[in-house]
Amino acid sequence: MQFQLTEEQLMIQQAARDFAVNECLPGVIERDEHQKFPKQQIEKLADLGFMGMMVKPEYGGSGMDTISYVLAMEEISKVDASVSVCVSVNNSLVCYGLQEYGNEAQKQKYLTPLAQGKKNGELYIGAFLLSEPEAGSDATSQKTTAEDKGDYYLLNGTKNWITNGNSASVYLVIAQTDPAKGSKGINAFIVEKNWPGVEVGAKENKLGIRGSDTHSLMFTDVKVPKANRIGEDGFGFKFAMKTLTGGRIGIAAQALGIASGAFELARQT
Repeated sequence: MQFQLTEEQLMIQQAARDFAVNECLPGVIERDEHQKFPKQQIEKLADLGFMGMMVKPEYGGSGMDTISYVLAMEEISKVDASVSVCVSVNNSLVCYGLQEYGNEAQKQKYLTPLAQGKKNGELYIGAFLLSEPEAGSDATSQKTTAEDKGDYYLLNGTKNWITNGNSASVYLVIAQTDPAKGSKGINAFIVEKNWPGVEVGAKENKLGIRGSDTHSLMFTDVKVPKANRIGEDGFGFKFAMKTLTGGRIGIAAQALGIASGAFELARQT
């Protein structure tokens, strides 16, 4: 078996390394101390094609492989984990979930601008909304509800600890439609931030990765069109689990990058 990186993978690794040093390192401590979202860095990464790395080119992505994504995550995380976690969520939770399980209309409307990281010249990224005050790792205990009203669902509830919570334009929301069915009564929905009834809560004051904006989200009688449900009725739990499996790859690469960066810094000092 060959374990050497391809020429393309090496180029992507170097590009990510150069970006981290030249664009992320300046001001990284100040951004973290002041909890400032690295919007400028994310916008530049979008221009480089790093916000939809594994998305097919026909949907605005770069069409790269998973190894390239992992290498980029590691290099950026060595310098600025706040930038890398934003990249991770948009790539391996939001874009991955829509590309694998969204229908064609959803891909055209949402996946394409998400993969490009911009829409009409403005930052356009996503967030993944699963955790709740009483349902973190236990995804079957959703309290957020999506009541079937015929042509639409009526969404109510609260989600906590959401990465990109305030900066995202699109949310993938997991909610309970039929509690009697347990995990088979859960659905996943595409919700736009500017819809009536969507409210961004207070920003979490974290111990680290403070540039990343982590918020709670509240939904009060939000009308979600049936067209914005992902997959068949009752697919939400499987969607969440399958999508999180891919997301763990990015977070593992981030952890490796943080450790590597800390080690190199310790050696220099």
